[in-house]
Parts: sequence; C-alpha cells; structure tokens
Amino acid sequence: MKNDGMKGGPSDNSSDGTGKNSDSKGAPDGNGGPGGNGGPGGNSSGVESYDSVNEYTKDTTVKNKTIKSTGEDENAILVSDGVSVKVTDSTVKRTSSSSSGGDNSSFYGVGAALLVTDGKLEVSDTEITTDAAGGAGVFAYGDGTAVVKNTKISTTKGTSGGIHVAGGGTLKASNLTVNTKGESSAAIRSDRGGGTMKVNGGSYTSEGTGSPAIYSTADISVKNAKLTATNSEAICIEGQNSIVLKNCDLSGDMPENSQNDCTWSVIVYQSMSGDSEEGNGTFKMTGGSLTAKNGGMFYTTNTESTFYIEDVDISYSKSNDFFLKCTGNSNKRGWGSSGSNGADCKFTAKNQDMKGDVIYDSISNLDFYMNGKSTLKGAFIDDESNAGDGGDGECSLHISEKSTWIVTEDSTVTNLYNEGTIKDSKGKTVTIKDSDGNVIVKGKSSVTVTVEKYED
Repeated sequence: MKNDGMKGGPSDNSSDGTGKNSDSKGAPDGNGGPGGNGGPGGNSSGVESYDSVNEYTKDTTVKNKTIKSTGEDENAILVSDGVSVKVTDSTVKRTSSSSSGGDNSSFYGVGAALLVTDGKLEVSDTEITTDAAGGAGVFAYGDGTAVVKNTKISTTKGTSGGIHVAGGGTLKASNLTVNTKGESSAAIRSDRGGGTMKVNGGSYTSEGTGSPAIYSTADISVKNAKLTATNSEAICIEGQNSIVLKNCDLSGDMPENSQNDCTWSVIVYQSMSGDSEEGNGTFKMTGGSLTAKNGGMFYTTNTESTFYIEDVDISYSKSNDFFLKCTGNSNKRGWGSSGSNGADCKFTAKNQDMKGDVIYDSISNLDFYMNGKSTLKGAFIDDESNAGDGGDGECSLHISEKSTWIVTEDSTVTNLYNEGTIKDSKGKTVTIKDSDGNVIVKGKSSVTVTVEKYED
C-alpha cells in the first residue's frame, strides 16, 4: 500500500468527519475534518487542572438535584481521584457564551457537562443540556469510566458531542436520547487517545455540519440503536480504530463540498492530524438498515481498512455515485501524499444485496468478497484520477457459489475468482477476456469483463 504521507503536522480546527470543523484534524468534511482543510494536530498541550462547579474526590450519590454551570470552560460535574459518583433523577445544565471549546474540549473534556478523568461516574434517569462551545454531554477521559442509562442529552454549540471518550476513557451507554446541533459534534464522539464505547439501545441524532452520528478514533460498538446524521456522513472512522453495529438503523446526509473528491455515507481513512494511530480501520454492520441520502455509500482512502456487512437493508441516494470507492485522493485535505495515498481494503459482504459501482485505482489494493447468498448490481471501474503515475495495486473479486454479480457495464478487475453467477441486467451471460483481448468465457451479452487472471 502506498501511504507514505500519512504522518504529519498541525491541523487548523478539530473535525468530525464531514463537515466544517469536524471532530478530528484532517477529518472529512470541515476545516480540518474528513471534509476539512486537514493538517497536523492542534495547539493543545494538555490540561493541568479543570474548573468545575462540583468536583467529587470521594464516593458520592447525587439524587434529585439541579446543577447549573455558567462559567467559562468549566465542568458542571468532575469526577477524579478514583472515586465512584452516582448521578440519578437529576438535571444538569451547562450554559456559557464565553467558552472556547477547541482541542482542550475535544481531547481532555474541558467544558463538558459531566467529566470523569479517574474513577467511575454513573448517570441514570437524568436530563443533560449544554449551550456552550465544548459542552459535551458526558465525557470519559484517561482512567475514567462513565456508565450512562435512561438519560436525555442535548447539546447546541460546536465541539459538543453527546457522549465522548478520549485519552483511553471508557463509556457504556444504554437507552439514551441524544441530540446535537453544533459543528464537530457527533452524537457518539471520540478523539485523540481513543478509548472504548459500548452502546445499547436509544436514539442518537446529530444535526451540525461535520457531525456524523458516530465519529471514531476509538473502539466503538453499538446495537439496537437509531443513528442519524442530518448534515454529515453517517460514520467516520480514522486510523486504527473500529465501529461495530448490530441491528441498528443508520442514516447520513452529507452535503456537497468542493474540497471533497466525492460524497459518501461511511468513510474509513487516515488524516494527517496525529489524532489516531495508523493502521487498519474496521467497519462492521450486521442486520438493521443503512440509508445514504446523498452521494455514494462506502469510501476508503490513505489507509488500510476492513469492511464487513451482512443482511443490511440498504437504501441508496438518488445519485448513488458508488457502492464502494477504494482510491487515492487529491490531497485537498492533506490526507497523505498525492499519487501514493491509496487504500488497502478488504470488503466482505455476506447474504447482502448491493447496488452501485465499485471504484478502485492502481495505487490501492482491493479484495472484494461476495459470500453466502449475495448480489451486486454494478460495475468494477478502474479510475486513475488520483493515482499519480500509477502503481502495482490489484483489485480481486471473489464470488461464492450462491452469489451473483449483475454487471451493468464493461468492467475491469485484476483477479476474478468465480464460483457463482455472472450475468448482465437482462440475465445474459457476459464475456470474460484477458488483457490481451483473448476470450476466456464467451457470453451472450454485449457486456465484457476484462481480467488478468480468472478462476472458476
């Protein structure tokens, strides 16, 4: 894989994924996010102390209380010193027009409504609202663990995720109702140093630009939940991190942006920010539904990535630009070095209906597996637009015995391993030939698949 330009320098603003100022520098859609202006990490150098309305350094239960925070960059509740604090049947309000947000909020939890840095914070049957920059709902950092149940979280300003981990924190959530409105404010959010998040049930909605439903620089698993991004891609995974979804309803609506090579719903990539370790990013989804309201579906660039989808009800945008795009990028976001920032991707679909083209280039490597009873209606297209002088990457398609590829136009793959069915949209067999034009399989369709290697 040609990813020699991944490491590197500062980033303008924090960025989530696809909007302005998204959660991680160099992330997809904002200034510094998957849609942003990219670049190395921010100016944050750590936090020596926190300001808070209530700092708990011994075991405490908070019940039937209303706690208000109006100070600049302060926490309403701070749990430290390894203690255990329970907050139940309460209301927490965080409001400040002077808070700054930014990296200290994203990386360390400055200004979050509830923050645990060392110890355990349990929250149940509570309502949390924030109207301050950097006003995350519940934030777990470092040696902190947060357990949040049956709670409503609403945030309105930028850099204000609903539930958030960074620096190795741990957060477990069940049956939450989360709504975020600001930029860089994924409903389920993580940042530098990552951590672990486990979510079961509930509804998680982000409305801001650059605010996916989930932004991952951590290991995040979610089941039985509704996940909606109304002004961003649905999912953003950066670096060696993961999102695993089971029986979830996931939806994204990413706006067009001239700084992006394409528009997507799920992205796995590596920015230049330093917010996540380089390595294999993983997206896995079983059951449930996935809806793209604009652009293509899956995109991976400047990284190693693994996708697995099984029995997902997929709804495509009107344009359906692509089903999967595995290529280099134009480096408008600072994602690697132009001409060598492709992707190495393993994509597996099991018992899955799929529609749309698979796009790849020669500076990337793609292994596409159709397992179980899967169907793909689309073409495989080699697009060298962002491949520079090209490379020796390969695209391999593996079709299992009960799977079917419905070829919609002339296609090219390096290696085709076929135990299943290949036909055109009218049900006619297609012609398979080698790169010299020699016919390997004579079909009745006008559609042709060109390969370097064919096995049946």
